Amino acid sequence: MTQAAFELPTANGAFRAARIAFVQSLWHRHIVDQAHVGFIEAIGERGFGPERIDRFETPGAFEIPLHAQSLARTGRYAAVVAAGFVVDGGVYRHEFVAQTVIAALMQVQLATETPIFSVVLTPHHFHEHQVHQGFFGAHFRIKGQEAAEACAGTLESLARLAAA
Repeated sequence: MTQAAFELPTANGAFRAARIAFVQSLWHRHIVDQAHVGFIEAIGERGFGPERIDRFETPGAFEIPLHAQSLARTGRYAAVVAAGFVVDGGVYRHEFVAQTVIAALMQVQLATETPIFSVVLTPHHFHEHQVHQGFFGAHFRIKGQEAAEACAGTLESLARLAAA
């Protein structure tokens, strides 16, 4: 990442080190935590240290957009990453929840002009056994890494736009 992507302007025209907010839901925490691990690893490889990433937790995925919006509006964060695992708990509502969360995150991004990255995922089938827990844990780690790549690329692109 370029140095400009690491900085945010202040009110007096100076610049300060950028921070990233990472918001995650607590449902299936052991799986969702892997998105955070993957994100920290991959963003760290681009020179963005873990000390500049603030982690926030929500009870479930439905609460993530409000937290993302509140964090984005503070002006302290160059980006917000959202992670959650929305599963079919036997009552057909998981697809609606996932769709609502993703749509709300897009609205937050457009309204605040703060990049929002989603690792809010809903599996086609999930069961509480070791095989699925291992598979989805590994999948979330990869998706966290991919979110870091998207975050770094977007922050670099926005820094170039701001300098133009």
